[in-house]
Amino acid sequence: MKILHTSDWHIGKVLKGQSRVTEQVAVLAQVVEVARDERPDLVIVAGDLYDTAAPTPEATRLVTRALTALRGTGAQVVAVGGNHDNGPALDALRPWADAAGVALRGSVRDTPDEHLVDGVTAGGERWRLVALPFLSQRYAVRATEMYELTAAEANQTYADHVGRLFRRLTESFTEPDRVHLVTAHLTVVGAMAGGGERESQTVLGYAVPATVFPTNAHYVALGHLHRAQQVQGPAPIRYSGSPLAIDFGEEENRPSVTVVEVSTSTAARVREVPITAAAPLRTVRGTLAELAELEPPEGWLRVLVRETPRAGLREEVQALLPNALEVRIDPELLAAASRTRAAPRAGRSPRELFGDYLDSRGPDEDGVRDLFDELYEEVGG
Repeated sequence: MKILHTSDWHIGKVLKGQSRVTEQVAVLAQVVEVARDERPDLVIVAGDLYDTAAPTPEATRLVTRALTALRGTGAQVVAVGGNHDNGPALDALRPWADAAGVALRGSVRDTPDEHLVDGVTAGGERWRLVALPFLSQRYAVRATEMYELTAAEANQTYADHVGRLFRRLTESFTEPDRVHLVTAHLTVVGAMAGGGERESQTVLGYAVPATVFPTNAHYVALGHLHRAQQVQGPAPIRYSGSPLAIDFGEEENRPSVTVVEVSTSTAARVREVPITAAAPLRTVRGTLAELAELEPPEGWLRVLVRETPRAGLREEVQALLPNALEVRIDPELLAAASRTRAAPRAGRSPRELFGDYLDSRGPDEDGVRDLFDELYEEVGG
């Protein structure tokens, strides 16, 4: 069977105040086009369909239309909720999803069978997928346990609970003539973050070992980390990564979807298919003079300016580089200034110290030093 694995769409994400709806439409259109070209039997969307738990109507329309279009390629479609999604709200869309032929699982349910999705390919290959949405630590570890356990014990308890959950859900992975699949939205120990994830729900208490997955799974399709990568473990485990860079910390990522071919008798063969529809994110640095000499790079820019902070600097940079969404003083320049200001203070007058501060900030307005002297003498009596 052939699988198209994608995740972390983050529809509705705004980058430094800039709407990216047009890019998100183009990205999802390209994902659908890949599905039309590849003709997968199954499309897995492994969480974070939205960027916020309260998506706009426009974001909801975009996601539902994309899922419908993916189903329209002839593939079966399974999508699970991520930590950015509102699980109960996704579950409220279940009547629409069922009618559209989309298996949508927003939150963890009491009945294990709710998380099992079965299918048969056009070629007759039978498959079963365990579909587990994001599971918060507060939900997995009861309040009484949280109060009684240390932080390290609570983290281990979360991993233990997730492991028990997978063991229960994969009990039926025993039939030799069926492809066994898992999808989930979580962090696996040893995997690399993409740079734009919500850190509090990526590390510490939310990281689980790869051993939570069964050895007889033919493929594990994960979401949550935005960098496409294979993870070492007892089965083929992979993050598809996000199909577009979410924030400037992800500018080195290569947006893609993953195409997997697997059968009951052959190991999973994986290919990355690039998704190129979104504008790239880039970082440039330099003085205003150096920035003025730049050929404006394609895409959205983060500019690290090597100038002394002053009013109007951002506007000057954006006049040179209109696609600059984030303008900051270069951290290397700030570090050098901090080292300069760290000179010994002992034996130096307040006026000398204030003068050092003014020098570090650049040219000051006329009369500031004299005004400081007047105020100091007045307060000092």
